[in-house]
Amino acid sequence: MAIGVFDSGVGGLSVHRALVQALPDADLIYLADQANQPYGGRPGEEIVTLTRAGCERLFDQGCDLIVLACNTASAIALRRLQQTWLPGYRREQGRALNVLGIIVPTIEKATGLPWEHEAERRGDKVEQLDILGVFSTPGTAASRVYEIEIDKRRQDVAVFSEPCPNLARMIEAGEGQAALKAAVDGHVAALKKRIGRAPDRAILGCTHYEIIADLFRAALPPGTPLIHQPAATAEAIVRYLERHPEYAPGTGGARRFLTTGRAGPQNGLVSSFWGAPLSFDAA
Repeated sequence: MAIGVFDSGVGGLSVHRALVQALPDADLIYLADQANQPYGGRPGEEIVTLTRAGCERLFDQGCDLIVLACNTASAIALRRLQQTWLPGYRREQGRALNVLGIIVPTIEKATGLPWEHEAERRGDKVEQLDILGVFSTPGTAASRVYEIEIDKRRQDVAVFSEPCPNLARMIEAGEGQAALKAAVDGHVAALKKRIGRAPDRAILGCTHYEIIADLFRAALPPGTPLIHQPAATAEAIVRYLERHPEYAPGTGGARRFLTTGRAGPQNGLVSSFWGAPLSFDAA
């Protein structure tokens, strides 16, 4: 069988690459829903419907386990699918199937605590706040998932999200470095203005942004730690597979790249990030 990686576009390749490094012998199938990207500005019900359709395609391709390498899908669709769709679909298929997201591993990395941990609510004033900035799509920012879930676990961390409406689209289109730099600089400046200073740490809360992580590092004060979702997710998936041997990741090291959009080579920005020319087959 295989591990599926699903995203609205090419951003999930950052998670795919981390999984390849962590599980070099696993068979991996990547599906980009480029016909419907970006997800960040879509209504919630559309995101749920599109994410379910993507998962069905990957299960039909032989995947047992799917990683939603998309913050918007993870924030808005994942819980709904796990609770209302997946149990019945498992029974229909007669095999172990699961869908996991990237937000839980990211929050565990940001808080240094397991997902199950919830902080005791205390009335004591926190003397020193750790300011955490989150750069994300509008859909993820509107969900407030990072603010809500981190506050449950750490009262000494204040989260500020900065929605970046067009950045994922620009990366998909292979925009030039000058345009991307201007966009990133603008979002970092906007977040700084809202906080009153630069964040102490930052999450690149859209997997597309990993492709231009160097621009975020340049725009933020030198040495600002970035919490990288791909590495956190890959580490979590390795631990999950150790606990759940019923999900077989395969042993052939196969790599397949599918798209609901136009098949063929991806843009130069994506190829540069991947380290080689990359072409997608039709889903």
